[in-house]
Amino acid sequence: MAKLVYEKTSGLTEVPLSYCPGCTHGIIHKLIGEVLVELEILDHTIAIAPVGCSVLAYNFFNCDGVQASHGRAPAVACGLKRTNPDKIVFTYQGDGDLAAIGTAEIIHSAHRGDNITVIFVNNAIYGMTGGQMAPTTLIDMKTSTSPTGRSEALAGKPILVSEMMATIPSATYVERVSTHDIPHIRKAKTALKKAFTYQKEGKGFSMVELLGTCPIGWHKPAPDAMAFVKDTMIPYFPLGVYKDEGGDA
Repeated sequence: MAKLVYEKTSGLTEVPLSYCPGCTHGIIHKLIGEVLVELEILDHTIAIAPVGCSVLAYNFFNCDGVQASHGRAPAVACGLKRTNPDKIVFTYQGDGDLAAIGTAEIIHSAHRGDNITVIFVNNAIYGMTGGQMAPTTLIDMKTSTSPTGRSEALAGKPILVSEMMATIPSATYVERVSTHDIPHIRKAKTALKKAFTYQKEGKGFSMVELLGTCPIGWHKPAPDAMAFVKDTMIPYFPLGVYKDEGGDA
């Protein structure tokens, strides 16, 4: 019997990832790299790096990359796609980038029906800048700016991005997945492949929301962080397809 040997995807460079131990950004990067290779689009893809933990994403993906100002990745992606319609363009954004300072950009990109792919990593916290409360931080969750826990009376409920984006008429595909265990990682890859395929076929705006971990910001060991996604995040952020209008009639 042939022995299976793991090989790193050529969709990623040899630059060591800068993420903390237990962070799922590395898993998500791997899935994107594999999808770009399998769809044979790596050599004409442009990645848009955000401000946040993945600010150096252009160093990790083995394709062209552009740095955008905080929250502005969808606007940059729109400009690149319209001037280079033959390119595959994707943004890679966290919840602070997309769901806070970049709320206007992501909503209007979807309303325009921009033929881009948005990768939204939701770990319910500002990871890079000190573990502050984000729009996605859960009720009673402690952060550096909510040391006694997020108060619904003061901060409202956590924003449900996928549910909101699914209401936009020109959005084609919106799905929320998770990366807390192997079966869900496999489903996440399937969702990412669909999103990039829809762009390749010119079907319009797609967004995949991936629930991820932040062991450092959450002050949890990596195994406990994975359990937190399963037991606490998913009940509030239900997984599933929220909109899919890209299938064949």
